[in-house]
Amino acid sequence: MYDRGGRNRPASERRGERTVSKNQGGKSNPLLAAERADRNRKILIQVAVAAVLVALIAAIGIGIAVKKARNDDPGPTPSIAATGTTNAGPVPASITDNGAIRIGKPDAKVTVRVVADLQCPACKAFEAANGQVLEDAVANGTAAVEYNIIAFLDKASTTRYSSRAGSASYCVAEADPSKYQAWLRTMFAQQPPEGGAGLSDDQLVQIAKSAGYTDDAVAQCITDHKYDKYIQARTKEVLDSGIQSTPSVFVDGKKVESSQEIFGNGALAPVISAAAGR
Repeated sequence: MYDRGGRNRPASERRGERTVSKNQGGKSNPLLAAERADRNRKILIQVAVAAVLVALIAAIGIGIAVKKARNDDPGPTPSIAATGTTNAGPVPASITDNGAIRIGKPDAKVTVRVVADLQCPACKAFEAANGQVLEDAVANGTAAVEYNIIAFLDKASTTRYSSRAGSASYCVAEADPSKYQAWLRTMFAQQPPEGGAGLSDDQLVQIAKSAGYTDDAVAQCITDHKYDKYIQARTKEVLDSGIQSTPSVFVDGKKVESSQEIFGNGALAPVISAAAGR
C-alpha cells in the first residue's frame, strides 16, 4: 500500500535509491561481478608487486651486508711457532706487531729492519749486495733482521704479483723461518721484470720447493693467496708511517741514508759492526 508518509515503503525507495544487486529472477549482476573481479585482480597485482619490491630490497640489503662483512674481515693472521717446536727450526723467529718477519736471536745486539717489495728492482740490488751480510749477522748472533715485506707495486704487473709474492712470504716464514732468508735470496734472484705478468703461482710454489718448502700445505697457502688481506693492511700501515720508498733500511731504528751503504757490496757490514760495538 502507498502511504503518504512513506512508512509502508521500503527504505531504499523512500530515499530514491535503486537496488542493483539482483536482476529479475534473482540472478547476479554481470557488470557488478566484472567490476568486483577487476578490483580483486588489481589488488592481487599490487600485493604481488609490493612483495617483489620487499624481496628485492631485502636481497640488496643482504648483499650489501655480506659485502661489507667480507671487506671488514681482516683475513687470516700469520704466526710463527715458538722456538723448540717442530716448525721453529734452529733459527729463532717471530712476527712483530707491524707484521715484520723477525729472524734472529732475541738477545741479538743489533736489530736491522728492511722494508722491501719483492717486485722492487732496487730491493733486488740491495739483496744482491747485502743479503749475505744479513744472513751472516743472523747466523753469528750479531743481529736480528726484521723483514717488512710490503706490496705497493701491484701496478707494476698485470697479476698483482707484488701482493701474491708478499702473501707467499708469510706462507714460507710460518712454515720454517730457518729457510726464509734462502727463499728470499731466490725470490729476488728470479724477480720478474716490471710491466709483465710476474711469476705465476705455480712458479712461486716451485721456488718455495727449491728452498726446502716441500709441504703441500705451503703450496696451498701460496696458491690460495692466504695472507693477501694481511699484506694489504701491513702495507697501508707502513706507508702511513711515512715510508715512501723501498728498500728502506734501519739499523737500531736509525735509517741508513747512504746509497753506498745500501747498494755497495757488503757495505752494510761495517754499519752493523759499528752498531754492535756501541
